[in-house]
Amino acid sequence: MIRTTREALQQTTLGGDDEAYRLIRFPAGAVTVAAGIVAEVGSPFCAMLVDVYEVTLIVPEEAVEEFAGRLHGATIESSRYRLITFDVVLPPGLVGFMAAVSAAVARAGVSILPFGAYSRDHILVRESQYDDAIAALKSLIESA
Repeated sequence: MIRTTREALQQTTLGGDDEAYRLIRFPAGAVTVAAGIVAEVGSPFCAMLVDVYEVTLIVPEEAVEEFAGRLHGATIESSRYRLITFDVVLPPGLVGFMAAVSAAVARAGVSILPFGAYSRDHILVRESQYDDAIAALKSLIESA
């Protein structure tokens, strides 16, 4: 069982896919519309975050065109993002893993959008920064 960030990094394999992702912002009251899109995306990765201010979707780029008729009133981020998955089962109480990841990519000048699933963490990086992010993360893992 993993107990430390160092152990987690030593066991981590970097994963992801070759998809481009886009961020979509809906007004706070558009939960049902956003949830309907998520239910129909059919991709191995998508995310929906709901807070008091807005509803945010992360969807594959082709979904933006596919669901264009439902995106009225939404703001679509122009940047394309790539997914990086930390393919290691992380215990819910692990402290410092994302801090180490964030610091490593920040030193490389890469901004991230972090997402924690039940047992794995993911980050999205701008497509133009993907190679820099991968290099920084490989260096972090090798030094663990």
